[in-house]
Amino acid sequence: MKIYVAHSGAFDFEKELYEVLERSRLSKDHEFFFPEKSVNKIVNTLNVIKNDIDLLIAEISFPATGLGIELGRAESAEVPIVCVYRKGSKFSSSIRFVTKNFIEYEGPEDLIGKVANFISSKNTSFS
Repeated sequence: MKIYVAHSGAFDFEKELYEVLERSRLSKDHEFFFPEKSVNKIVNTLNVIKNDIDLLIAEISFPATGLGIELGRAESAEVPIVCVYRKGSKFSSSIRFVTKNFIEYEGPEDLIGKVANFISSKNTSFS
């Protein structure tokens, strides 16, 4: 499965999101697209979202305009969306209009475990 990882730039996403996912067991079974990796900064993410991914994971602990744009693009392209957020985070209630899939997590291991469970429980509907 190809998974797009959307997020705000308001936190250390390289260390707290990209590295966590890259080192996880999920990276063995799935291909991640990280939009802020230097190799991907020249890529038209609209095309990636519309044509190349099976799931969009949005880290919504920090609000961001660009993140909202990516969520809108994924919804418009009918790409499944799951939103993940740190326990205690406040996020925009309007996100509930683009997905019903929300995962609250407490740390890196919790995030990986819950995302893995979500993917395995929904895997047949992504195919």
